[in-house]
Amino acid sequence: MQPQKTPLPGIKHVVAVASGKGGVGKSTVAANLALALHMHGQRVGLMDADIYGPSVPTMFGLGVVDQTRTPLPLEKYGLKLMSMGFVVDANQPVIWRGPKVAQAVGALLFQPPWGELDFLVIDLPPGTGDAQLTLSQSAPLTGAVVVTQPAEVSLIDARKGVRMFEEVKVPILGIIENMSYLTMPDGSKLHPLGKGGGAKLATEIGVPFLGEIPIDPAVSQCGDGGEPIVRKMPDHPVSKAYLQLGQTVLNEMLKRPSGGALPEVEL
Repeated sequence: MQPQKTPLPGIKHVVAVASGKGGVGKSTVAANLALALHMHGQRVGLMDADIYGPSVPTMFGLGVVDQTRTPLPLEKYGLKLMSMGFVVDANQPVIWRGPKVAQAVGALLFQPPWGELDFLVIDLPPGTGDAQLTLSQSAPLTGAVVVTQPAEVSLIDARKGVRMFEEVKVPILGIIENMSYLTMPDGSKLHPLGKGGGAKLATEIGVPFLGEIPIDPAVSQCGDGGEPIVRKMPDHPVSKAYLQLGQTVLNEMLKRPSGGALPEVEL
């Protein structure tokens, strides 16, 4: 028997962005996907579920806030944002065991007044631990997208993430292949990490392949500067890939039932 899901009033679709391992650019994908959906006219929130190493504050140029003066979630670039990094200083380590992590993740998701949203994108931490299980079992997820690299070692871990969602009965919306290729000066594509792994995985498990995101130094430069590339450089080839990804995800999500009008829940 599956655990009872806690409603999120006013939110139509909740999509988790996951990866089986770290270092595949999942948080960058989540941030730029959220912005791409917003640029397609959607009302979007982004929740950073990584308790130990939150990325949203850096990528959006934000930090710890005084909640008595600045209510959460924060808003920037048209998104509603929530992260552990807004309540705990980046230099202060979070040394918590599993139950405390699960409690914190639930608070980040269920306590903020998100308002009316078409999409809430949840950036999961890498792996298949407490935070992922808490959200998968308690949040009304419409589905999950799994981020991988083309290399086989990334695909092995991505398969573990897929199996976790299968175990908790969360639909897989599709596979995103990040760092797929490098565009050369002559326009050709170099595949330093391998080629076709994401599409192969999607075919293997029978889900849509949502697209390829190329490698470019501008991606990390924009993220480190507090303004993701889709926002800072919307005409960049990587931004165009994200905008296409956003449209593809939007199309996939709209094929599925929405969260609809849910009853109020006391938080």
